[in-house]
Amino acid sequence: MSESHGFDRLHEGVQRWVWGQQWTTLRDIQEKAIDPILDADCDVIISASTAAGKTEAAFLPACSRIADLAPNGVGILYISPLKALINDQYRRLQSLGEILDIPVTPWHGDVLRSVKDKQRKNPRGILLITPESLESLFLNQAGWCTQAFAGLSHIIVDEFHAFLGTERGCQLQSLMHRLEFLLQRTVPRIALSATLGEMQQIAHYLRPNKKLPCVIIDSVASRSDLKIQLRGYLTPASQELETPSAFDVITDDLYTILRGKSHLVFANSRGRTEEIAAALSDHCEHDGVPNEFFPHHGSLSKDIRESLEVRLQQEKLPTTAVCTMTLELGIDIGSVDSIAQVTAPHSVASLRQRLGRSGRRGEAAVLRMFIPEDEITAKSHLLDRLRLETIQCIAMVNLLLKKWYEPAPENQYHLSTLVQQTLSVIGQYGGVRANQLWTLLCDTGPFALVDQELYATFLRALGEQELITQSQDGQIILGHRGEKIVEHYTFYTAFNTPEEYRLECDGRVLGTVPIDKPLVIGQLVIFAGKRWVVLNVNAEKKLVMLKRSTGGKPPKFGGDGQMVHDLVRQEMLRVYQQRDVPVYLDKVAKSMFDEGIESFHTLGLDKSKVLQIGNTVHILPWIGDRITTTITVLLRREGLAADCFGGVIDIGNSSIDSFHQAVDDILQGAKPPSSELASSVPDTIVEKHDPVLPKELRDLGYGTRFFDVNGAWQWFSELSG
Repeated sequence: MSESHGFDRLHEGVQRWVWGQQWTTLRDIQEKAIDPILDADCDVIISASTAAGKTEAAFLPACSRIADLAPNGVGILYISPLKALINDQYRRLQSLGEILDIPVTPWHGDVLRSVKDKQRKNPRGILLITPESLESLFLNQAGWCTQAFAGLSHIIVDEFHAFLGTERGCQLQSLMHRLEFLLQRTVPRIALSATLGEMQQIAHYLRPNKKLPCVIIDSVASRSDLKIQLRGYLTPASQELETPSAFDVITDDLYTILRGKSHLVFANSRGRTEEIAAALSDHCEHDGVPNEFFPHHGSLSKDIRESLEVRLQQEKLPTTAVCTMTLELGIDIGSVDSIAQVTAPHSVASLRQRLGRSGRRGEAAVLRMFIPEDEITAKSHLLDRLRLETIQCIAMVNLLLKKWYEPAPENQYHLSTLVQQTLSVIGQYGGVRANQLWTLLCDTGPFALVDQELYATFLRALGEQELITQSQDGQIILGHRGEKIVEHYTFYTAFNTPEEYRLECDGRVLGTVPIDKPLVIGQLVIFAGKRWVVLNVNAEKKLVMLKRSTGGKPPKFGGDGQMVHDLVRQEMLRVYQQRDVPVYLDKVAKSMFDEGIESFHTLGLDKSKVLQIGNTVHILPWIGDRITTTITVLLRREGLAADCFGGVIDIGNSSIDSFHQAVDDILQGAKPPSSELASSVPDTIVEKHDPVLPKELRDLGYGTRFFDVNGAWQWFSELSG
């Protein structure tokens, strides 16, 4: 390692391990990470593509430090979002731990009790854990935590981007802060990720109170080449029996292109994942060949998922996993030949993460996107005529090539997680004074938006729900209901999957969907290819009553529940304006691109953001979903029948003059707080502990999450100006 400046600082055992791997040099991030991690006087963020050596960049110097210091107890606390990733890292770290005589212990719900008992009796080495298991330790073994983590050298958080802006991420922030409070000292933190955007924002997210400076290490090593193809598919307008659907043609192509090698197919939804996997498996059966296509998602059993992961790792048989986000993160599945994306990806960050699974070992990364669009007819909706899904894919690829990723959402209250953390702290210490709770969790902790007055209101609400009560000496203790909640094993998770709502029309069940965006009475929804009007939302029964809506054909592209960022829509506008045809489009995709660009300019959308077709006014703000949703709600408050799909706002039975009059009226009135807009949403229960919060507190959190009043006001002002 003659070219290495940091290698000599590593512990002798770590050096032996590196030589044993037959490495001739350290990678750039591994070299840069040695000094700041060994010095242990700062936090460190390591950002590099998948398989670029991030794990070793963190663990080589961190293990060197604990090998030299030989601390009492656990030296490194590694926190991962996935149990499977913990199992993977355990396998990778064992040989290093053996050389250094440092035990490596996985700790999650599937780990044998005997393994945990050994660590309990003699806490040492490296502990690999999930946030939920750490929460459990704080609650049930706080005394052991104080002893076990007394000599803790570093906290390493893997796949840090997976936590950003989420309830679980807020829980992680709180747990790291509570651990330092327990130890009465600051412990350096190391964050690892393949997709991090605004680095200063990430540093703030890693340690909100900025007690330590943060060193950012971003790999400058050249990435492997990228090969992209966007394949277009048209769903014919006539539903003749012999005409194959776009889905059928896509699965045929997936089978033809992917068979014989190993790939990952991302399908965005669990239902579509199963559909594609089943269709591909049927192809194998029809041709009399062994099946090599398998689904992989969170609802499958652990055994099914792990057997597929092992099959991919072994690289002996051609294997394609049709998956949701479950294989997006850094589980070692070996090298796959390509990534297939069916329909537009959720985000640029998600696309980058998925792409990182291909192109390892110096080979080019291969991305194939399979994008279905409806054939355009006289009745086609504006969104379909603009080929919005195809253009969104192109915009996301452009931003990906510029190395831009969505930043984490800021200024969120995360009140549901505050419920969990408040109860957890009380359970950990037995009783805590209100001012101590606020200081720990809000003043110095991650819930900085919650001032003392708001927290007092919050605590009163928990008291009314019998979650907490106050003893005679003024201590806050768990109430009767709070004890039951805290003692249940489900308490340790902060997050909730969106609850499925049943959709009904005239007593007939149409199906179920997760509701994860604002839904108000009178608005339009698209389901089963038809347009419906919301009559009522019953939050208690999780029921949405609908009636059929008259009008033209509904747009195919309505999004998939994920919030699209402002920059994605602005890049889409730039694609329309500049007309540059990407070289990676196939013949059908190029035809769809040309149709979208032609429609954009023919309709005059290069000069105006407002368009009238028949008695419907279409507004194209070219901004993200938070502002678009806010504009829609503000227009509805003015009596306009506004709805939004895929970033386009439709106003039925209206005129452009009526729209501009409504905009003038909005700007002349008082700017409403986002919580006031949330008050018109029938169901603001989104996160796990929202049901115990009064509506005014839920509206506060919901409003900041889904609405951006200042952004909407600015857009209205620019339109009027």
